[in-house]
Amino acid sequence: MTYTTLRVSITARIATVTVNRPDKLNALNTQCKSELKELFINLRTNPDVDVVILTGAGEKAFVAGTDIAELTTLNAESGKEFAEGGQSVFDLIQHLGKPVIAAINGFALGGGLELALACHIRIASENAKFGQPEVNLGIIPGYGGTQRLPRIVGIGKATEMTLTGNPITAQEALRIGLVCAVVPQGNLLSTAESIAKTILSKGQLAIRMSLKAINISMEMPLSEGLKVEAALFGECCSTEDFKEGTTAFLQKRKPEFKGR
Repeated sequence: MTYTTLRVSITARIATVTVNRPDKLNALNTQCKSELKELFINLRTNPDVDVVILTGAGEKAFVAGTDIAELTTLNAESGKEFAEGGQSVFDLIQHLGKPVIAAINGFALGGGLELALACHIRIASENAKFGQPEVNLGIIPGYGGTQRLPRIVGIGKATEMTLTGNPITAQEALRIGLVCAVVPQGNLLSTAESIAKTILSKGQLAIRMSLKAINISMEMPLSEGLKVEAALFGECCSTEDFKEGTTAFLQKRKPEFKGR
């Protein structure tokens, strides 16, 4: 797979995807969003990939936002289509069925924060900054920020960030649960890879069912989500991985999961 705005490498079942527009602080333009969509469709069915790491080129930015030049001609109809197009890409990432780890190396603003919110695990470098500054342009977040951010950090903090447009530091992002770790810039990718390897050591059917259950928790009432969780738990109990995991625990050895 060859892309203009992305770099992709696959090693030991981990795909590392880098948004590669460093001269634009990795801002998302139409081509980049199209390439992200094509890539993640391929990764979803790639048997050689079980975990994805998503990051940005350079040390200044993960993704600094949407390419503002592409916004200036939008009207009510085209603006709605523009937002829906970005949402479809980020929904694909959230519902990939495989864990996606955002390694946030600098600015994650506007569409960049929304991209990180669509990932399942977020870690940040010490110099990372997060924000939804769309109100400064007279618009609102359009790629899921008004929906995912409150679910992750709570409605109060999400409302403050969205209405003021003020950015927050990596340490504040850690405090409010937006990211799960803050590490030195030089350790960011190695930390993401360590998390990925930990995930890879687990039963992959259970990983994917866990992701499905967690995603459902964002989309339906608790009572319905619990029913889905119970059904998925039952499915796990019928797998070879479940039998291997429980047997290995009782035998005090490391399990050898087969993904069946």
